[in-house]
Amino acid sequence: MTAYVEHLLRTEAPQVLGALVRRFGRFDIAEDAVQEALLTASRAWPADGVPADPRGWLIRVGYRRMVDMLRSDQARRRREQEAGLAELAMREPARRPSAPQEVDDSLTLLLLCCHPALSATSQVALTLRAVGGLTTAEIAHAHGTTEATMGTRISRAKQRLARAGARFNPPTDADRDSRMAAVTRVLYLIFNEGYTASAGDELARVDLTREAIRLTRMLHDAVPDDAEVTGLLALMLLTESRRAARTGGDDELVPLDEQDRSRWDPALIREGTELIDGVWNRHEVGPYQLQAAIAAVHAAAGSPERTDWPQIAALYLWLERLAPSAPVRLSRVVAVARAYGPTRGLALLDDLNRRFRLDQEPLTRQRERAVRAHLLQETGDAAGAATLYRQAAALTENQVERRYLLGRADRLG
Repeated sequence: MTAYVEHLLRTEAPQVLGALVRRFGRFDIAEDAVQEALLTASRAWPADGVPADPRGWLIRVGYRRMVDMLRSDQARRRREQEAGLAELAMREPARRPSAPQEVDDSLTLLLLCCHPALSATSQVALTLRAVGGLTTAEIAHAHGTTEATMGTRISRAKQRLARAGARFNPPTDADRDSRMAAVTRVLYLIFNEGYTASAGDELARVDLTREAIRLTRMLHDAVPDDAEVTGLLALMLLTESRRAARTGGDDELVPLDEQDRSRWDPALIREGTELIDGVWNRHEVGPYQLQAAIAAVHAAAGSPERTDWPQIAALYLWLERLAPSAPVRLSRVVAVARAYGPTRGLALLDDLNRRFRLDQEPLTRQRERAVRAHLLQETGDAAGAATLYRQAAALTENQVERRYLLGRADRLG
């Protein structure tokens, strides 16, 4: 399948799904019908050419598949009636429901996939499948599980949506903020998993970071005045701008201070900086805006020595007060150590461990050891640093990161 066809299918998938769910009100069946329509197109279009109206083509194929699925549901007479009506509409163009091509269903689909009845893992998986257009196998790979297991998880998520009575409706004023928060969290999780894969032989999963950026652009287009969505997009772009410099020619990890900054993407830096600058002076500043501001400070530094670490430390303190979490606290330790020295960083880390047990938190216990090892190395404690580097290496399943940490330990003896 050509790259153009693949991009087209992923772009049209949420619109086709929206048309089917809007018509039938059955997300679970409609999503399966769309996947089959996409599969049919992926086989036909490279050979026969892309039709003049790709979305209409996909909707027609999806409608036919929906009719077949609803027909097979013999125990539900109402669904049988709907199938008959849909089949009649397919036969008589005058009665066929027109595809709502002027309506962008992307935001409504994102909100549906991030329904509060679902776990965070299910929200991510369903978003990647229904809105992102990824296959079950691709999603399973991203989560480090089997295709069969992920298929079961997605199926259960759709059943849970049905039991919860989820409807394909735009958010109300009452639930918009909470649902939007769920959407941004899911997109943030997708990007982070792609930027530093939790397992595997590669440091990053470029397919996931690109998909997260594409979906966040789509969300930003739908709600351009939402400052936090803008901040999230800016954060992704500024972070992604460093991707090419994160590994060397031998695929070894290159830490931020050692990266060749000429390999940072200036177009992404410019776009991300303009986005965060455009919303920074608003009355309320949220966590994604703060993280984007931190990334912008890094991007503005022409060299590691010119990085404004005191400003980054202050921004992390602000972020910690606004959205306290173990990763944010550990990042503040790094910023404080860079701004004011490793001894002060170690003192802060000890204090945070006493109060919040960063060394035991699942999200930070591996990185806490890596950070402490680096600070010990800077204070001259080579033996202590080597031990902690090896402990950190044992706690990661990302092979690139593990090789880097073991290499640091070996060089210290």
